[in-house]
Amino acid sequence: MSRTGEVVLGVVGAVFNVIAIILVSLIVINGSSVMQEEGFTQVFEEDIYSDPALTAEEAAAATEFMEVFVDLFGVFGWAAVITFVISLVFNILGIVFVSKNKKPKLAGIMFIVGGVFAGIISLTSIVLYVAAIMCFVRKTPVKFEEEYSTEQTY
Repeated sequence: MSRTGEVVLGVVGAVFNVIAIILVSLIVINGSSVMQEEGFTQVFEEDIYSDPALTAEEAAAATEFMEVFVDLFGVFGWAAVITFVISLVFNILGIVFVSKNKKPKLAGIMFIVGGVFAGIISLTSIVLYVAAIMCFVRKTPVKFEEEYSTEQTY
């Protein structure tokens, strides 16, 4: 039995994972560098302190929050990249296990785990869930051996 559908869906999921890894990495690198520039923080602080609707305490709290946000942005961004890499690893393992119909049940489990790491309801995870369902549902056809009788009945 050919498992071409599962392999194709696994490859599509892997491509989506690679795209997500690249995009999130670029966002984290560029976003962190922009937010950590002295000019950005200086303009932000000037805008906050010149806002007449905010008190001095609120403006100080807003600038402290911005500093914490910049640090957390990098941490959560790189955590997202790591989870996408883990998803890609499970995805590739699923492709390897399903190719040539080696271990389709194990491949289905790998696709599900990869889908969870890719995001519970992202496009990547949906593709991987479909591949996993196909791994679990499609059964290899049972071959019946026909017995040929050498005796002739008259």
